[in-house]
Amino acid sequence: MSPQRILGIVLLVGGVAALVMGMNASHSVTDQVSQTFTGRFTKETTWYLIGGGAAALFGLLMVFAVWFLARLSA
Repeated sequence: MSPQRILGIVLLVGGVAALVMGMNASHSVTDQVSQTFTGRFTKETTWYLIGGGAAALFGLLMVFAVWFLARLSA
């Protein structure tokens, strides 16, 4: 397995973990109060959701790009 694929898998798993943490944090009392008064999540929750989504997407793209390039050269 190539290092790029391993890095992609690590990013995918880490991104999904950050997304789950962000979703759990969005249901906390602090975030519910913040969302009630300001209409948005706290900064920490927002960064978990954005960062987790970006990392998961980039990891998925890396895994599929390595797989696709390996299929082309075979």
